Amino acid sequence: MTLMADSVHVQQVFPNLKYADPRAAVDFLSSAFGFDPHFAVEGDDGGVEHAQVRIGSNLVFLSRDRDGDRYGMRAPGALGGTTAALCVRVADDRLDDHQARAEAASARILNPIHQSLAGVREYTCADPEGHVWTFSSYAGE
Repeated sequence: MTLMADSVHVQQVFPNLKYADPRAAVDFLSSAFGFDPHFAVEGDDGGVEHAQVRIGSNLVFLSRDRDGDRYGMRAPGALGGTTAALCVRVADDRLDDHQARAEAASARILNPIHQSLAGVREYTCADPEGHVWTFSSYAGE
């Protein structure tokens, strides 16, 4: 089965990451990676239950980690690690500055900029809650 998009520019997949503190995650993702805050919903306690950040024309969802999540999803801290990673395209001529910005914002660099097996430059880091992010000049094929 092939899923057809209405347009090649319409996002089809919306990653949803669990965070113990989505508000702090939005602040970090903005300062470290240059993502734009897009939307947030506060819970009764004033904490952010759901937020969205924009990466170019794409959105990533951030949801608050909760015991008993109906889908069994948890933040990396609750799991003692993570089960997924996201790869985000950054133009090759901006990759060095991007890594420096991430480091300055306290991202933990897991694999500094290198030439990947796919023939593109990339680096991988973890955010403060342990989500793994790879920033790569890979443009898709």
